[in-house]
Amino acid sequence: MTRLIHLNGPPGIGKSTLARRYAGEHPGVLACDIDVLRTFIGGWENDFAGAGGLVRPAALAMITAYLAGGHDVVLPQMLVDPGEVARFEAAATSAGAEYVERFLVDSPDGAIARFHRRGDEAEAQDPWHAQIRAIVAAEGGDDRLAACHAGLERLRAERPGAVAITSTEGDVDATYAALLASLT
Repeated sequence: MTRLIHLNGPPGIGKSTLARRYAGEHPGVLACDIDVLRTFIGGWENDFAGAGGLVRPAALAMITAYLAGGHDVVLPQMLVDPGEVARFEAAATSAGAEYVERFLVDSPDGAIARFHRRGDEAEAQDPWHAQIRAIVAAEGGDDRLAACHAGLERLRAERPGAVAITSTEGDVDATYAALLASLT
């Protein structure tokens, strides 16, 4: 059975890094990074949230078609709203695939510090990081990040099939090994 592997967690926790690595080591797996897809929408630099709203239905359709074609998808995307999670779970179910939830976790303070330490190297690879920093700053900075963390914890508590994976800062190999172990 094909799987939609949803990597959820706060910004800067390593979702995209792990998704790229997983796809790179598993031929045929699609790493569907919605933040990358946003950059294909004209004007995304000026309205990152709006670009996400425009591209999310296309991402859902692409994920559904890919799963229905018999291939796995890994989705690195922070989703806090249970309704949004349900949309992706329904896409997997409609394609006859399994929806697999993995939450990448760190302490609230650790996650906030990691967000702020994400620097130029990450931004060169993922140019939308500047927009995310601006959105976070405009919406309350560290208080907004703490609220995201709390929302993710509430969501995880409501999702009995979700598995938490400790994201060890500076040790992508250990975090990736834990992810792989959780998927067997």
